[in-house]
Amino acid sequence: MTNSNSFLFEPFKTGKTATIFRFLLGFMLLYAGISHLTFNRTEFLAQVPTWLPMSADLVVILSGIVEISLGLSLTILGRWKIIVGLTTALFFIMIFPGNISQYINGVDAFGLDSDRARLIRLFFQPLLVFWALASTGAYKAWKQRK
Repeated sequence: MTNSNSFLFEPFKTGKTATIFRFLLGFMLLYAGISHLTFNRTEFLAQVPTWLPMSADLVVILSGIVEISLGLSLTILGRWKIIVGLTTALFFIMIFPGNISQYINGVDAFGLDSDRARLIRLFFQPLLVFWALASTGAYKAWKQRK
């Protein structure tokens, strides 16, 4: 049985450079997730949009758990790296409103203490999306799907 989404679960070879960048992204997400739950919790609270209908602390905790899960998945689930890469890219897109909120509301956190610094940071989120898709082979696999 073949469908247009079967490429998500098929083995896909990536080069050494992509693998290194996948592991690096995984370790970065692990670190960020752990910091959500521990020493940077207050800093991450600054990024939670005020319009969310739930506790900001709960959002920080849940996003930390998701980041830890994605970080582990990027490092140990190589067989499913395409679906993990797409999921990670989607996560980066989903948390982007927090970065926008921090910019619009002028909230200082993570050393971003000016509108210019917060604006520049917004341009790094698409790079994270690209990193997740490129390092896992997700973009290339999607382009090559049958």
